[in-house]
This record gives sequence, structure tokens and C-alpha cells, in this order.
Amino acid sequence: MAMFGLCLLLATGAGLALTGLPAFLVVFAAAATGALVAVATGFASPDVFSALPLRVGGLLESDLFQAIPLYVLMGALLNRLPVTAALFGAIVSAAPRRASAPLLAGLGLGVLLGPMNGSVGASVLALSRSLAPRLEERGVPAAQRHALVVVASTFGVVVPPSLVLILLGDAMMSAHTIALNATGRADRIVNTQDVFRGALAPAALFLVLAACVAIFTAGRGQEGATPPGKALSRGEIAISAIAVALLAALLGAVAAGYLYVVEAAAFGAVALFCAAWSTGRLAGDRMAGLLAETMAGSGALFALLIAATTLTLALRVLGTDRLVADGLAAMPGSSNTVMLVVLAIVGASALVLDAFEIIFVVIPIVAPPLLARAPDAVSASVLLLLALQASFIMPPFGYALMVARGALPDRVPAPAVWRALAPYLAAQLAVLAAVFLFPGLAHWRDPTLAARAPAAEIEFSLPRAEEPPPLNFGQ
Repeated sequence: MAMFGLCLLLATGAGLALTGLPAFLVVFAAAATGALVAVATGFASPDVFSALPLRVGGLLESDLFQAIPLYVLMGALLNRLPVTAALFGAIVSAAPRRASAPLLAGLGLGVLLGPMNGSVGASVLALSRSLAPRLEERGVPAAQRHALVVVASTFGVVVPPSLVLILLGDAMMSAHTIALNATGRADRIVNTQDVFRGALAPAALFLVLAACVAIFTAGRGQEGATPPGKALSRGEIAISAIAVALLAALLGAVAAGYLYVVEAAAFGAVALFCAAWSTGRLAGDRMAGLLAETMAGSGALFALLIAATTLTLALRVLGTDRLVADGLAAMPGSSNTVMLVVLAIVGASALVLDAFEIIFVVIPIVAPPLLARAPDAVSASVLLLLALQASFIMPPFGYALMVARGALPDRVPAPAVWRALAPYLAAQLAVLAAVFLFPGLAHWRDPTLAARAPAAEIEFSLPRAEEPPPLNFGQ
């Protein structure tokens, strides 16, 4: 039955990638199938699934998930404010004679909008509408436009504060709890703040490298070819300054530990709401549209979260988690070998699944045995984030790349886009390799969280299927 659960997990991925149905429906269908097969074959008693209401109730009681609708609200407000046009114009105006100015402005917009848009797919669609036309107006070649939209849309994976980091941090906290309970180690359990701080230095390093790529690939022969564009009004300059200052304040406060994730999300949502209200962007029916968009986005995320909780329970009943755990525990070599295998699994999943689907479905299966062998939970979390980002932009089937080809109106030959993406991908893989070889990059603020001893010889044993652990990845 454990192999059936593994096949069910693969079928879930295929259904998410090929059917076009809402993600939560596909995951719910897979969970129901697994539960029915387990009960019908006598492999499990129906009483096992009586734990599901308690799991879902505990999931929704988590204070951390209050941040989800707040971040969805922030993304909706940013899309209604003239932040995109103002910030793009402000960055370009700072270096009007540089051909790289539009590319740097696009990267800046990705840093600002990516964490607030939520999923990579949503970021691609938002940047395709707001960034791509402005790049075209500035004379940026079509292949470079495609590459920049793809890369900028993945910044929300590694740049805190973002929904991806919030949810991955919670998933890793639960996985770390399971790993410590199974191995008997007495380490401090990683939390979302640790993941936020660990991602800062690698994210900053990738942004610097991406900016260098943009400057280098813009071409020296195109200096001055960029049209100057219209002058910015004082209001546009003020909006740009406020948006950048708000993001920097939130990032710094969360990273320094002065604000928790929910507090930062509430602060940002209130500030942007006041800005939108004062400029008349919420007059008439626009307020109703804002609330409807926020409720729809939040509802989709919570539905997927509950569906994935149900699927996780079904897979544990079928023994699939123990099959994966035993395979990773029996793998020869050091913890680095296990880490590479898990990164390959997550990277392959990211070719067809969005970040939330991977966090909700894949991470709860592979993270507990990984953290049993590789006890540095912070660097493991950062490596998983970087692996996700690399796979999203990996030709020819990277998720962000495929979504962008459908969202952007230009029909550019695929090899041309791949060539434009290559230097950005090389920079991202270089950061991934740097964190893998030097885990201290993820511990710049708190070196005591680094692993104190290897765990390759610690026995990892999951609870029996009839007694699922009280904690899941959402609690």
C-alpha cells in the first residue's frame, strides 16, 4: 500500500499539471481516493480518519495563518496603486542614459511585487501585465523581456517577507518537530523567523548577481538608446518612495526580530489601504472588488492547505511517508547526499507544480527524514527555496517559464529566451552551490542555529500508521 500511496502522489502531480482543475479539487480527490482504498482493502480502520477534524481545527487555530489574507490584501492593493509605473519610472530616471536601467527597474519591481503576489504563477501574470509593456516601450528586446519577467516573478520565493517563506517556514517547523521526536535529538526547533533570516543573505547575493547580469547583458552599444519617457510627478515620486520605504521597513523589522510575520503583514496592509483610500483608488465598487479578490485568493490557499492536510494523513495511513523515510535513511553516504536527493525531488516537482503545492504536498513527505539526516534545518530550508527558484526558471519546462510563454503576447523562439535566461540561471545555481558548500551563509545573524554534529548514524523511525502524530505541517 505504500507504493500505491507513492503512485497516488505522482498522480496528484500529474493532475495538477495537466487537468487545469483548481489545485484543491485535485488534492482532495487524491486524498479521498487514498482513504477509500485504505478502508476498502482493510488496510486501515475508518476510525483512523477521525483525527482529521482535530487536525484541520488545529491548523486553522494557528496565529501564523492570519498573515495569509493580509498578504493577499497587500498584493491586491499594490495592483490598484500606481506603484508599478511610478517605481519603474523612478528607477529608469535615476540612470536615463544607461541601457540597463529598464532591466534594473524590472528587477526592482520583482523584489517589490513578488513577495506580495503570493504564488509564482500569480507573479508571472502580474508582471506580464505591468512590467512587460514598459520594457517594450523602452526598447528592450523580446527575449530579454521574457527572461526578465520569468526571473523577477521568482523573487517572491526567496525575498522575505512573502507567503512562500511563511508557509515553508511553518512546514519546516513541523517537519523539524517530527524529526526531533523520531531521533531524540535535543536541538531547538526552527521557526519562521529563522527561515526569514536565513534567506536574507542568499537572496541579497542573488539580487546583486542578477543586477550584474542585467548590466552586462544590456549591451554597451545600446547606451542612450532608451527613450527618456515622461517626467515623474511629485505624487508618483512620493508613492515610489513610500512603497520602497514600506517594504524595506517590513523586511528589516521582521529580520531583526522587532516584528512578527503577522504584525508586519497587518502594518503593511493598513498602510497600503490608507494610501489607496486617500488617493481615491477604492471609491465606488472598487472596495467590493478588492474584498472579493482578497477573499477569493485567501479561500483558495486555505482550501489547498486543508486538502493537503487530508492527503498527508492518507499517505501516512498508507505508509508512504515511512517508505520515503526508510529510503532516505538507508541511503549510503553523508547527509549531503540525502540533501542532494531531496533537492532533486523538489526541483523536479517544481517543473510542474507551483510553490504552494510543493510546500503543502511534497515537503511534509521528504522534509522529516531529511532533517533527521541533515540537522541544520535553517540551511536546509534555504536550499529548498533556492532549488525551487532554480527549477521555476529552468529551461525548457520551468514552471515560471511555461506560464510566461502563455501570458506574454510576443511569440519569441524558445532558444532565444533560453539564451537570455542562461546567465540568470547560472547566477542562481552559483548561489545554491555557495549555500550548499558554505551553510554559514544562512546563519549570518545567529550562528548558533548551525548544525552542531552530523546525524548520519541516528536512527529515524516514524510513528505507526494507526497512530498518526498530532502535529502536521500546518500546525
